[in-house]
Amino acid sequence: MFETKRLPAARDAVAPDGSDVRILLSLRAGGMAHFELPANRISAAVTHKTVEEIWFFLSGKGEMWRKMGEDEETVPVEKGVCLTIPLGVSFQFRSFGPKPLDAVGVTMPPWPGNGEAVVVPGKWKPTLP
Repeated sequence: MFETKRLPAARDAVAPDGSDVRILLSLRAGGMAHFELPANRISAAVTHKTVEEIWFFLSGKGEMWRKMGEDEETVPVEKGVCLTIPLGVSFQFRSFGPKPLDAVGVTMPPWPGNGEAVVVPGKWKPTLP
């Protein structure tokens, strides 16, 4: 009935944007994961087909770009910043400095699997495979 989990030491997967993913826990309405973008790297830009997310940054420094239609913004991110990624938003993030950019994200509904994220044109040239 109850679940408890520590952050895994090793990544569980590589996200479609290129960041490392450590899967945490989920319930019927949503799931949580830890994302890590290595120091001085740029993710691929993606959009989701069916899920929305809320991200909370734990460490590192960087920027998050989000765009939907004509609305577009780039915001600085660091420890303590929380942001939303509504359904249909294209987004991309990059890290600055000597440390990785770490965040936890809540996905609603839970991540459905391969094919959910679609790579799209972004603001910056990605530096991850």
